[in-house]
Amino acid sequence: MNTSHSAGGFGGASFDGVWQAVEDLRSRFEKRTGTRAGRGEVRSAVLALLGERPMYGYQIIREIEERSGGNWKPSAGSVYPTLQLLADEGFISAEESNGRKIYSLTEAGREELAAAEGPAPWEPAESERGGTFAALPKAGFELAQAASQVGRTGSPEQVQEAVAVLDEARRRLYSILAQG
Repeated sequence: MNTSHSAGGFGGASFDGVWQAVEDLRSRFEKRTGTRAGRGEVRSAVLALLGERPMYGYQIIREIEERSGGNWKPSAGSVYPTLQLLADEGFISAEESNGRKIYSLTEAGREELAAAEGPAPWEPAESERGGTFAALPKAGFELAQAASQVGRTGSPEQVQEAVAVLDEARRRLYSILAQG
């Protein structure tokens, strides 16, 4: 393995795969634990929450944030347009109460919710329950950040030592898979 390092960090073609792996880990981690949701998740979350009880918009935002453990806080700019769309589609109705709109599911909304598959958007997928899956990309991302820091500021000897540590970590990870 090429252990030379330039003033700009690891650099070089030999580390292209490392940076691709870092990017893959980052994108997987951010998808689940970032503050942005995928397309349709706000809609699913709103329907799920209103299936439990009527709520106003800010309650929906707070409830999603709380249920996701603070990992997802949709903006008012995504929740309120979703509420309007669901109302336009006939899945929810809005009633004015004390200057606030209280939203609730219609019969069509209950049918739409019943037809939905999978866990609520704030719940981990089956493979992620218990937080173990979500912890792996986070740990990998943090490791990549530390390696990048060594590459940017470390001496050639420190970079060489870091490469040896990463090589050992990779071997140990594969040995974990070999056991199962």
